[in-house]
Amino acid sequence: MFDGLKDKLSGFREDVEESTDVEADPAEGDEATPDETTASDAVDADGDAEAVAAETGAEVEAKSDDSDADDDEPSTFQRAKAFATGRIIIEEEDLEEPLWNLEMALLESDVEMSVAERILDTVREKMLGESRKQVETTGELVESALHDALLDVIAVGQFDFEERIAAAEKPVTIVFTGVNGVGKTTSIAKLSEWLADRGYSSVLANGDTYRAGANEQIAEHADRLGRELISHDQGGDPAAVIYDGVEYAAANDVDVVLGDTAGRLHTSDDLMAQLEKIDRVVDPDMTLFVDEAVAGQDAVNRAKEFDDAAEIDGAILTKADADSSGGAAISVAYVTGKPILFLGTGQGYDDLTLFEPEELVESLLDEE
Repeated sequence: MFDGLKDKLSGFREDVEESTDVEADPAEGDEATPDETTASDAVDADGDAEAVAAETGAEVEAKSDDSDADDDEPSTFQRAKAFATGRIIIEEEDLEEPLWNLEMALLESDVEMSVAERILDTVREKMLGESRKQVETTGELVESALHDALLDVIAVGQFDFEERIAAAEKPVTIVFTGVNGVGKTTSIAKLSEWLADRGYSSVLANGDTYRAGANEQIAEHADRLGRELISHDQGGDPAAVIYDGVEYAAANDVDVVLGDTAGRLHTSDDLMAQLEKIDRVVDPDMTLFVDEAVAGQDAVNRAKEFDDAAEIDGAILTKADADSSGGAAISVAYVTGKPILFLGTGQGYDDLTLFEPEELVESLLDEE
């Protein structure tokens, strides 16, 4: 999953390693500077690197006092100390080309522009002026910066879904929205099974009264799972259907109402008006946006449009197992301020995975 993005992040690590791959000692035949000779000889003699750093720093600090170097650049003292203690300082020039390549790689992976810029800014902030021991790897420094940058954008708005279900007054009403054909109805069935595995009962309510065949589709899922389905004839009032589902759940001690809605575009005034009416009549506890991970930037744009129109609480991305780019998974939460809650990872009812930002970041940075 997201293998293409994983490869691109690995490429950034390699770019930075190459740009900072310098020799600790002068090349054979080159004349060492007095400071370098003093530092390296002293380290070889007794290993007291910190003492050497202090001595070398004292020698060069006076030289740097009169310089007009930019305060943001590593000072001569910092460079001398870094060299004397066997470290390498990461500088702007080391990151310029790797960061450009990373930006192109993220955009090619359908990561939204503002999200890519945020990642780059965080990586730059965490790496510039940082030093690493020569006995460590630059790759470890890169991985740490990428980890923090990715988690920063992926984990926006994250909350514990099951904890919220457990704490809410029953029945909990969840309405699903999104465009046609992205797996919305199937995701409802999968979430019903996910809830059942954790001891929560659910009823399905078909508020998609707009599309021919919608009742039959969700009825097939309800039959396979052994769930009750609340539905009206085609053309009925979607808000009334979901309201009836809430009434049924309250009367029969059902924990969760899962309400489907007609697939809609944000530009469809009639369908958006239906969604607004559902909000007024039912006042759902959560509204979840569903789209395909493989839709990439389109999914990100639609998530923002739906959030603007109906204020979603979170998202489910289907077909995540078929997505190499990972752009939607990286971008949706940051763009909307609302978390990704689940990933659809297959065709079975059990193929719904709780979204864990930390686990995703670790998988993206795992070199194995």
